[in-house]
Amino acid sequence: MAHLPTREGTVVRRRIWGTAAVLALFTGLVPVTSAQAAAPHRPGPLPLERLFDNRAVSDDTRPADADFDGTGGSLSARDLTAAGWTPGRSLAVDGARLTWPRTAPGTPDNVRADGQSVRVHGRGDALAFLVAGTGGEASGTGTVRYRDGSRGSYRLTAPDWRAGPLATKSVALPHINTPGGQLAEKARLYVVTVPLAPGREVASVTLPRDPGAPDLHVFALSVRGGTKGWTGTWSASTAGYAAVGPWADRTVRLVVHTSTGGPRVRIRLDNTFAAAPVRIGSATVAVQESGAGARGEPRRLSFRGAQGTELPAGAQAFSDPLDFDVPADANLLVSFHLPDPVVAAPLHSQAIQRSYVSGPGDHAADGSPAAYTSTITTWPLLTGVDVSGGPGSVVLLGDSITDGVKSTQDANRRWPNVLATRLLNQSDVPRYGVLNQGISANRVVADRYPGDGVSTDTGGVSALHRLDRDVLAQTSARTVVVFEGINDVRWGASADQVIAGLREVADRARARGLRTVAATIAPCEGESLCTAAANAQREAVNAYLRGGDDFDAVLDFDAVLRDPAHPARILPAYDSGDHLHPGDTGLAALAESVDLRLLAP
Repeated sequence: MAHLPTREGTVVRRRIWGTAAVLALFTGLVPVTSAQAAAPHRPGPLPLERLFDNRAVSDDTRPADADFDGTGGSLSARDLTAAGWTPGRSLAVDGARLTWPRTAPGTPDNVRADGQSVRVHGRGDALAFLVAGTGGEASGTGTVRYRDGSRGSYRLTAPDWRAGPLATKSVALPHINTPGGQLAEKARLYVVTVPLAPGREVASVTLPRDPGAPDLHVFALSVRGGTKGWTGTWSASTAGYAAVGPWADRTVRLVVHTSTGGPRVRIRLDNTFAAAPVRIGSATVAVQESGAGARGEPRRLSFRGAQGTELPAGAQAFSDPLDFDVPADANLLVSFHLPDPVVAAPLHSQAIQRSYVSGPGDHAADGSPAAYTSTITTWPLLTGVDVSGGPGSVVLLGDSITDGVKSTQDANRRWPNVLATRLLNQSDVPRYGVLNQGISANRVVADRYPGDGVSTDTGGVSALHRLDRDVLAQTSARTVVVFEGINDVRWGASADQVIAGLREVADRARARGLRTVAATIAPCEGESLCTAAANAQREAVNAYLRGGDDFDAVLDFDAVLRDPAHPARILPAYDSGDHLHPGDTGLAALAESVDLRLLAP
């Protein structure tokens, strides 16, 4: 293990990983030997739709035409249509693009995995499968074959369509069809990704084959392409699905703060956790002058050439690239018109920033603030802003301290903002974009928001359940910094549980080629849930982080914030007053303590 010079508050460890060792450990990649090349010839791979052998979708009037699970259960075609999952529709989920089968109800629309060879092409960071298990959670090992003759194994797990976790589902449908009638029970479908060997072109995929296991059904399969040429400059995690407005024929104008700049821009909208589509009538981007007022005329965005778009339940949409000079370290106005009634939406609850909602009409292109008559302090639907060029992004996976709770509203004094400014003002490492994926009340190993339905709890699903969406699928992610765990121990989780969760985060991130950095948990004595027992668990997690080597480096945020005379408490100068959250000064101290060299892979 190599050691680097340290800066106050930073524990540095670098592990030297051989390329072959990393690929073998995380992707199962092995070269094809001459003996393997001489194996008997097998039929070539086929498109997935030519392998369909199961009927999962039925018309509500003819439920017996499908039998997804072997007992007559099936998905409702009407429910799928209501969710926006129509035959042949291209769906973007967690950065992957998958096509819902172009089939009629009662006809084959999925394949039960049994070692079939599937024609799949492309380069990217992961394979994306649209799947569900029947008869329980279904798992199996398959093979990826690459154009260069190498191959790798992967492990695919499909949660059960009736009992799998709602926190990780891509869409939940309200009914299950049976020959005896429709049941008011939720059916679930999942998008699951598995890592690929970096830079290698996929030629085909062999589906898992584990006899005797529950059936693993595959509806669609694709390579999740990379995001070459783009850098994430701003992001926000979907923290829950909450009541809004209600809004009908209203324009939402969100204020977001960039980290890095670039000559072109695109935005990302997500309908995470939703049960119904949301229609975007139009959208624009502008630099903020003040309040809801734009500096110059807002520029219109398009979506696959159209003025607006529809976001199916659980899906996302990127706008088309737009020539627009995005300044670094500046506020943008991202505006979108909602022509149809919206009573609940996926949102980030703790924006620590005022945004705006108009009176009736499409006011996305208005430079004037006059139409924007009300304010909100959440970020609904918008989850990302990217700029062209740049070196990629650092993703900060955290809780309320990363989210900026107790920082000054509208001032962009979260520690990720200060870190972004430091990166801009130096030349020792690339000037990465900084993506803030903090969620107030979030935990490593337990969900606060259940993952489905309208809820007042916006603490999000666990870091483990949101890792793919909020880290691995983020634009040009290079490094992840994990700063979570205090909410776990405050609510009774053991250090062993938190450590296991953090270790899984590190393993999964490294399998996708990310550099992994962890931060020790800050002190919080004096806050009602920060008991002596919770502090003991916190200290045990921190001891693991300081002494272990699961992460490439460790930032000692505990050492930065604690009172030397009373180490279980935050230093009074850094305390916001609630003994849990640092104020502006403490947040700046965290950002200033980071050795920027640790962020570079």
